[in-house]
Amino acid sequence: MRKFISIQQKIVKFKKKIISVPGDKSLSIRFILLSSLTQGKCIAYNILKSEDVISAIKNIKKLGIKIVLKESNCEVYGKGLFGYKYKKNLVLDAGNSGTTARLLCSTLIDAKFPIKIIGDKSLIKRDMSRVIKPLKLFGAKFKDNNGKLPILIEGSKFTKPINYKENLGSAQCKSAVMIAALKTFGTTKIKSLPSRNHTELLFKNALNVPIKVINKKKYDLIEVKGKSEIKPFDYKIPGDVSSAAFFIVLTILSKNSKLILKNVNINPSRVGIITILKMMGAKIKFFNKKKYKGEIIGDIFVESANRLKAINLNSSLNSSAIDEFLLIFLVASKCDGVSSFVRLSELNKKESKRLDWGIKILKMMNVKVIKTKNNGIKIWGRKTFPVKKKYIIKNYLKDHRIFMLSAIAALSLGGNWKIYDPNSFKTSFPTFLKTLISLGAKIK
Repeated sequence: MRKFISIQQKIVKFKKKIISVPGDKSLSIRFILLSSLTQGKCIAYNILKSEDVISAIKNIKKLGIKIVLKESNCEVYGKGLFGYKYKKNLVLDAGNSGTTARLLCSTLIDAKFPIKIIGDKSLIKRDMSRVIKPLKLFGAKFKDNNGKLPILIEGSKFTKPINYKENLGSAQCKSAVMIAALKTFGTTKIKSLPSRNHTELLFKNALNVPIKVINKKKYDLIEVKGKSEIKPFDYKIPGDVSSAAFFIVLTILSKNSKLILKNVNINPSRVGIITILKMMGAKIKFFNKKKYKGEIIGDIFVESANRLKAINLNSSLNSSAIDEFLLIFLVASKCDGVSSFVRLSELNKKESKRLDWGIKILKMMNVKVIKTKNNGIKIWGRKTFPVKKKYIIKNYLKDHRIFMLSAIAALSLGGNWKIYDPNSFKTSFPTFLKTLISLGAKIK
């Protein structure tokens, strides 16, 4: 098994290339979990076949749900809201997927026996208390490792609706409360900071769940009525904008290049990186836009940027770009002036401490960068800077976004890069390297 990949030169320019990226990871995992609670057969097309999604599939199968993963689609045969088969001493392994671990807990609040949930070396360091706290209010019982995996969850026969204030801006926490609400009698009310709204859109436009959403300026009010049987549904999963972001940034930082990305989910709660890159001077356009089950889908056109400008980013955009900030830091390193970002503590609660890793990689690239108060960062951009002969990226807890960021940095800036744990990207983007090679990248 190879230990690392080697990239030793910038990518050649590419003009008028058209590519597609795999299905949206957030929607793929939500489809698996929610379809298992329906009463009948559900089919997803273009489902992401990554390690995180496979983890979700394996766990739902262990709960007695039939799932058939084919080349062209994925079939899930739901057995209703209370159709899981709970066995004694059941262990569910979420692998590297925080979404699977957290949302899986919400489907288990009626479990008859204690169920153990485990994860890999990266996932066991991540915060589970953000879902444990509200799920306890529903009636579930937990034995946890100070808010970390492994945990034991035991459900209740007498689950009850709750009123909950979600103040982290966490879509996973909000979604966990919404999914748990389905298994209660009555209406659960949530006041949450804005975050990606895929679960709300699925409830309303695909599952026909009784849901009410009021979007205020600084928060959302959500009401979910439980114990309504969910009808089966089919779903065409669009491309993942988080995956597309790597190629958008590669194009911006390359010379004389143009790229079109087809059929990407451009949900307004997910395209914070596009907004931020435009603020920096990037040339990005959406076209062929259409609405599908509440989501906005379209093609993205991007071209090289001749001049990029520094920004002082307001934290209001953080939640809609939280998975892409490493790429934003990379672009900031090439901007004219000093860019500043604030309130990014959530980055250090991901698969790795991404805020710290972002600083580390920029310093390796001879970029002046400091960590500021309120978990912020300042980056002194420069159009050109000396490139070291060798860069080594390792011991990053196999964080897929660290791996992919490093590859984009190598191909857009130059130098001799060795990036270890070369299979880490498979948790979210199995065809990442193949897509890079199709654009002219030389990877050993």
